[in-house]
Amino acid sequence: MDSLLARHSPAETGLSANIVLSASVSISKTLAAIAKPVVANPGNVNKWFYLSMPEINDDTQLNKVGILPRSLGRTLNRIKQELDPKSEEAIVEKARISRLKTMVTVRLLALLIIIPLLTQVVTKHFIINPIVQQIRSGETTPAFLNTEMEEEGFKELQSYEERLKFKQLIHSSPKLTEEQQEELVEHKAVELAEEFRAKSSSAISNSFADLLAAAAFGLTLFVRRNDFEVLKAYMDGFVYGLNDSTKAFVLILITDIFVGFHSPHGWEVLLEGLSNHLGIAPNPSAISLFIATIPVAMDTVLKYWIFTYFSRLSPSALATYKGMNE
Repeated sequence: MDSLLARHSPAETGLSANIVLSASVSISKTLAAIAKPVVANPGNVNKWFYLSMPEINDDTQLNKVGILPRSLGRTLNRIKQELDPKSEEAIVEKARISRLKTMVTVRLLALLIIIPLLTQVVTKHFIINPIVQQIRSGETTPAFLNTEMEEEGFKELQSYEERLKFKQLIHSSPKLTEEQQEELVEHKAVELAEEFRAKSSSAISNSFADLLAAAAFGLTLFVRRNDFEVLKAYMDGFVYGLNDSTKAFVLILITDIFVGFHSPHGWEVLLEGLSNHLGIAPNPSAISLFIATIPVAMDTVLKYWIFTYFSRLSPSALATYKGMNE
């Protein structure tokens, strides 16, 4: 290197030295940034700091190096890690932190599913539903919460009466007098009224139980907020680890399900099921208005996020997404 520099003028020599020094400093900073999350002995440091750091690959960090090719930076990084006497200990520590991230993530996901579900089931069947049934036990209490329930009960009673007459006409049941038929129909009407009264009580109980389940979900997130940071870091590392084709496939799948051409049918089924769960009469006009506004807004926000976030993070994934979407 000295003999090579001696052949040039002092100005050229100083310029070459500055370029080499700048390249060396840039590579050193890159290697330090890559090795930063891996600590040989983080006993005196808060473990949540390391667990909540996303695992970023070498390509993401080495994008900052503009003087030398990224392949050379990766080679120097690998050589440095292999020659480091503490590299084995660092690798073991990195594997331990990765295992802790996975355990914390799985535990938090299990808690976020089990705790709200148990809260909803336990409070509904053992606390709220008995109270609601006790309040609605009077005979003057209406059995139907809305006209849709009443129409459904009327159709079932009409179907029972017609089926009863049909069986007598084909002689599959004994002949009944008009008084006996009216008595059977009246008995069926009482059964349907009790059935829909219980269904109405269950719908009212669902409303309060769902609120308690949502509160339990929020309380779990608040108590486990450190675990939630680890979950976000784990998901970031998982997304960064996907190749461009997989990222584009996942984006197209999500957008087609929720804001795609066939998504209105799914939104209709979902909203009607939610209305029946809460005992609310499905309103076709309200459902159509919701589908005409909310999915469109979601589609706009999602497209804006894709073309701003992925154009900066992974331009190749954005190009793959455009090609697959076309």
